[in-house]
Formats: sequence, structure tokens, C-alpha cells
Amino acid sequence: MPEYPPPLTATTHSASSEPGAIDIRSGGLDDPPVRELLQTHLRQARAETARGSAHALDLQGLQAPDIDFWSVWRNGELLAIGALKRLPDDHFEIKSMHTIGASRRTGIASALLRHIIDAARRRGARRLSLETGSWSYFDPARALYRKHGFVECEPFADYVPDPNSIFMMLALDA
Repeated sequence: MPEYPPPLTATTHSASSEPGAIDIRSGGLDDPPVRELLQTHLRQARAETARGSAHALDLQGLQAPDIDFWSVWRNGELLAIGALKRLPDDHFEIKSMHTIGASRRTGIASALLRHIIDAARRRGARRLSLETGSWSYFDPARALYRKHGFVECEPFADYVPDPNSIFMMLALDA
């Protein structure tokens, strides 16, 4: 099992008495800052991926009943978003992870990723997968996933081999 950096203080509700603590909130797709960050994520992912190879979910896709969505806040500022999609059996997929530029390399993405991994485990996941881009823009994302134990794998679910995509998975003990 990989070694993780010490976790940031996180809550799963919107009231935290600790100054500077991050707040990981479930839902929030109706919140204007969340929608704006999601649009930024989609625009950047599509700009940095070959046509037809961008698999980031839009607002409608994230509202599907098989998706859990979270946003990360600190002192009223939105820092990151991420989602978990249920696949058949005990398999789940990470979707739409994005951290604002100013919060990259601060531990925010790791905190959200640990939250998503824990949520998948609570739901009985035995495997957690993701698709990300193969272009250099996605190097930091792939490094983050590797740091948390993800390894490259074959395409899963409805994905097909694509030189613009990297597929990764993490085996979980349910």
C-alpha cells in the first residue's frame, strides 16, 4: 500500500470550526461557482485532448443517478471538484477531477482523491478505474494517481484503445 502524505483537515459538511480546514461537500451541481469550475475543466480538457478523445462529463452527465459528486472548499472558496461513477459489479470510475490552478501542489487533489477512494470502498468497490489524457498537460494528474497506487491498465467499461488516453486502476479491498 502506498504511503500518503498527512491528510488535510476535511469535513463532509459545510460547517468547520477549524480555520483553513477544507470542506468536502457532496453535491453542489446547482452552485454557480461549481458550474463555472466544471466549465473550465471541460474547456481545458477538450483543448488539451485530440478531438473525439475527451471523456470528461458535462453537467448533465454528472447529474446521472450512478454518479456521486463532490466539491472542495476552504473559507468559502471553491478549490476542486471530483466525481465517482458506479460501473457494473464492484467496479467504479473516477470522473471530472479538477483543482484550480492556485491550489495545485497543495494537497487539495490528494485529499479529494482519498475521499473518493474511501467513498468507493464504502460502496463495496473492489476496483477503481479512471481515464486521463496521454498528453503532457495530464502529466501532473497521472503522477497524482500513481502516488496513490494507481497503475496503468487496459481500457475498461465502454472505452476503447486510444493513443490519446491512459487508463489506470487501483485494486481495493472492499
